[in-house]
Amino acid sequence: MPHPLIQVDAFTETPFAGNPAAVCLLDKAADEGWMQGVAREMNLSETAFLVPGDEDYELRWFTPAAEVDLCGHATLASAHALWEEGRLSSGEAARFHTKSGLLTCTKKDGWIEMDFPATPVESADPPNALGEALGITPHYVGQTRFDYLVEVPSEEIVRAIEPDFALLATLDVRGVTVTSAFHGPDYDFVSRFFAPGHGIDEDPVTGSAHCALGPFWGARFKKEEVTGYQASARGGVVRVRLKGERVDICGQAVTVLKGELV
Repeated sequence: MPHPLIQVDAFTETPFAGNPAAVCLLDKAADEGWMQGVAREMNLSETAFLVPGDEDYELRWFTPAAEVDLCGHATLASAHALWEEGRLSSGEAARFHTKSGLLTCTKKDGWIEMDFPATPVESADPPNALGEALGITPHYVGQTRFDYLVEVPSEEIVRAIEPDFALLATLDVRGVTVTSAFHGPDYDFVSRFFAPGHGIDEDPVTGSAHCALGPFWGARFKKEEVTGYQASARGGVVRVRLKGERVDICGQAVTVLKGELV
């Protein structure tokens, strides 16, 4: 039976920007190897697989190389796809059971708000390979349960980094976030995210990384809401609202492709 497949650009209101994700709508649970093959075929940073339950959906995320425990942009894309395809009414919350627990998405003022677990950052003693792979001397290095977070002094440094991806892939983490404060009216901080060990040299816009970036910069600026710009080639905007052990990750989305897996 054919499976609907929708490609959505997440964390943007403009097609061909933000972070593209494929969303596969299934009738029942699929073989893990098959899902990994589909994700490899899509060759996007993540492909999401949705299976309907009695009221909620089971959601899993795969990169071209591996399954991941948490993905922001593909969750945003999944909620957008369910509303657009009429699987949920626009006033209904999208509720997903995942490896990171229950994630809930709602619509508000043209944005999608995702209730996610906050990911605290703890100061870390980085391996020498981290600074060597990034070609910089970090101003600060922290670590979450997923990633390293590297603070540098300026936006210009964030944008100019050209990592050694082979060396980054040897680190025993999901990925590396590089970030700095942004001195302007539109955003509070900028970032980039690299995860070559999971088949993604640079992720265009990483919602799950903002589960750490939001609390990190919120504490620095003493603000309950912060806005970040992920300065990849595609670029995207992420708003973060702090709620203690939870955060609201907020973004926009636009569909760019619809088809079927045969």
